[in-house]
Amino acid sequence: MSNAAPWTEALDRPAGQEVVRRSGAGASLPVVGRSGLLVAIDVLALLLGAVVASLFTSARPIAGALDPKTLQLVAATLPAWLVGAHLSGLYRPGGLPAVHPTAAERWDVAQLVLVAGAALVLVAIASRIGRAAASELAVFGAAAVSFAVTGRLAVRALSQRLDGSSGTAVIVGAGDVGQLVARKLLRHPEYGLKLVGFVDAPPKRWRRDVAKVPLLGALDDLASIVRELDVGRVIVAFSRESDEDTLALVRPLLGHHVHVDVVPRMFEMMGPQAGLLDVEGMPLVSVSPRAPSAVALRAKRLIDVAGATLGLILAAPLFLWAWWRIPRESPGPVLHRQVRLGADMREFTMLKFRTMAADADQSAHEAYIERAMSGTHFAALGELYKLDRSDVVTRTGRWLRRTSLDELPQLINVLQGKMSLVGPRPCLAYETAHFSRHHYERFLTRPGLTGLWQVTARAHASFAEALEMDVAYVRDWSLALDLRLIARTPVEVLRQRKATV
Repeated sequence: MSNAAPWTEALDRPAGQEVVRRSGAGASLPVVGRSGLLVAIDVLALLLGAVVASLFTSARPIAGALDPKTLQLVAATLPAWLVGAHLSGLYRPGGLPAVHPTAAERWDVAQLVLVAGAALVLVAIASRIGRAAASELAVFGAAAVSFAVTGRLAVRALSQRLDGSSGTAVIVGAGDVGQLVARKLLRHPEYGLKLVGFVDAPPKRWRRDVAKVPLLGALDDLASIVRELDVGRVIVAFSRESDEDTLALVRPLLGHHVHVDVVPRMFEMMGPQAGLLDVEGMPLVSVSPRAPSAVALRAKRLIDVAGATLGLILAAPLFLWAWWRIPRESPGPVLHRQVRLGADMREFTMLKFRTMAADADQSAHEAYIERAMSGTHFAALGELYKLDRSDVVTRTGRWLRRTSLDELPQLINVLQGKMSLVGPRPCLAYETAHFSRHHYERFLTRPGLTGLWQVTARAHASFAEALEMDVAYVRDWSLALDLRLIARTPVEVLRQRKATV
């Protein structure tokens, strides 16, 4: 295993963390026809979206909004919507909620609504039913996305209520990888999984951030644990037992409506876009190199320029306030300038609002990185992986950091072409002393104002995990991924209860 999940302390299991036995809360209630419910929700969302658009853009009463032409347009475009939703994986079979962030599903739904809106226009023109106004289509899209996402959240909540086991998970394997999976599940409640424990022999060391997750028993106890705790999902993450023994005990679960997820070997080199190949029934995980087209790269730059320009215009009042407030609270410049490494490891001066005293010692961060990569620093659940500099951070700086508004001057770096709206974290030169060979792939593109690790983990990712996510972003880059990360960034910033200070 690479240093994607470094071990920074050898910890004993805290007192009281003994092997646990519980009886299940009750029998599992299978969810029947979840896909059918999702189809019905989407059909209703399109219909309501068309009605709302008609009401909003005209003075017609409700009865007029439900005229046959509107219904004909929706009916004519339903096949395109349903086929697109199916191909996008929005009608997943099996009745179990997918481990899929709601924000990502919202983006999938929004893309399909755009397709449905385009289909509406084409059908309307071809059938001479009428030409939809741009404002009506905009209202239709917003309303349909809102109704579809709300309906999907309701279906997901209903399925979890009816089948309490669907969101209950155990991890087979309590070693390095199993505890890493546990940490990620605990950090992301939006995945909809309740982790009840590990199934494995006691590991040699425990991460402090999963110390409260109990060890339920050994692999031989898996069947009884699943039955007693009404477990609906088993995640196999490299048990200390042999693969043959693990397979023998996990395989029968599939016949009892238990969902099984398997962490693949060499998962560190696989990004979210990795696919499966079928070779005479044997699945192969495929990781293909991506060669971005010149058109896609130009489109990315166009999005950068347009987004940075709009962002600077909207943030102009904050810039004026910062120019007045920051020097009055702590003497010194408004902007903090720091040399970072950009694309191809070229140095550039990154801009931020100054959040610390002007004479703050920067060597503390270098020492922190050394500790983080050498295995002498480890954060517990609820603590931060970023360096806490509360002794030198100003009151205004603390607020700017908590809201991530201190990063806004980097929009200037984006306009200069030194950075992008989305990309790897801007790297300090001394951090490269701790890089593995593959980490240098992060310099194949411009660093970003936001990125994969900022959206998925923010301050809760270790330095090594952030590096791995930067490499995964570069390997799996696409315009669609950029747009998803841009759309999710404001939501993730707002939902953070605590940020580094």
